Amino acid sequence: MKSKQDCPFQKLFPSQLEKDANFYMQHAYNQSINAWQADEVPVGAIVVFEEQIIASAYNQTRLQNDPSAHAEMIAISQASRFIGDWRLNECKLFVTKEPCPMCAGATIISRIGEVHYALEDPKMGGLGGAISLHQMPHSNHKPKVFSGTLALECKNLFQAFFQLKRMASS
Repeated sequence: MKSKQDCPFQKLFPSQLEKDANFYMQHAYNQSINAWQADEVPVGAIVVFEEQIIASAYNQTRLQNDPSAHAEMIAISQASRFIGDWRLNECKLFVTKEPCPMCAGATIISRIGEVHYALEDPKMGGLGGAISLHQMPHSNHKPKVFSGTLALECKNLFQAFFQLKRMASS
């Protein structure tokens, strides 16, 4: 991405009174704003264990010069360090865009119990968009997958980011 644009979206302030999927996705959304501010593709992710956020990250492929530095990969690594184990069976991942095949594979390998994503990705999604890795018949782990939480807000942010990038490059 050539030119950095200020993020026109404001962070959300989720209420601590109801820790539901909306609450957690708002935290992931805030991470996607951090990504935008770092001139990264605005994807944010958090991992929840026993109703506590134990990991949070945003895309950092450009910052780290690493194609695997997706929000989900970073958050899963953080969660594993927090738990002290690579098995994250009791954890939930919340991410603003459907995980790509690499990240979807990581959710399966790490045995995350649930994955919640806002935006579907019909071109590169690994949990129902382009392919459904979590439904492989011989897989030893199949996370529960939920989509659509905070979809409109995440879609607006994602589309605005790329629209501004296209305008800046023309």
